[in-house]
Amino acid sequence: MARTCTLKGKPLNLEGPELKVGDKAPDATLKKSLADKVRLGELPAKARIYSVVPSLDTQVCALQTKRFNDEAAKLSSVVWCTISCDLPTAQARFCGAEGIDREKLQVFSDHQDLSFGKAFGTLIPDLRIECRAVFVVDKGGVLRYVEYVPEVANQPNYDAVLAAAKQYA
Repeated sequence: MARTCTLKGKPLNLEGPELKVGDKAPDATLKKSLADKVRLGELPAKARIYSVVPSLDTQVCALQTKRFNDEAAKLSSVVWCTISCDLPTAQARFCGAEGIDREKLQVFSDHQDLSFGKAFGTLIPDLRIECRAVFVVDKGGVLRYVEYVPEVANQPNYDAVLAAAKQYA
């Protein structure tokens, strides 16, 4: 059965598996900058939040990223990551303009090979962007919270994300 999300009510196909709580978090390689790559499996063995957004240059994605940047300052025992298909240069520009602390909230690009979107089931192949989703991964690499936001224009359930992050931090 095809998986979908909607963008302002219009159905869009998703590529990749629908992950569930209890699944092992897949690995993926992302771009930290034009020159630097990072593998998720190489991140510190701490609880992690993967905040997935379609594009940082949209209002809801900017709100989500700024909210998690604020929360990262309060919960430093968690590795905070924002992931989009924006180019690393666009991500750096956004973070600079919005005062995002990239030491607390790491921002990664899935633009090059879409490995995150394909592994986590967040890729909207027709638009070559990610759907909105949030994953909380425990220290052992197990998914403890999974939210695929059905309508891309809506924000995630911040309270549920933060409760899971605090529980597994």
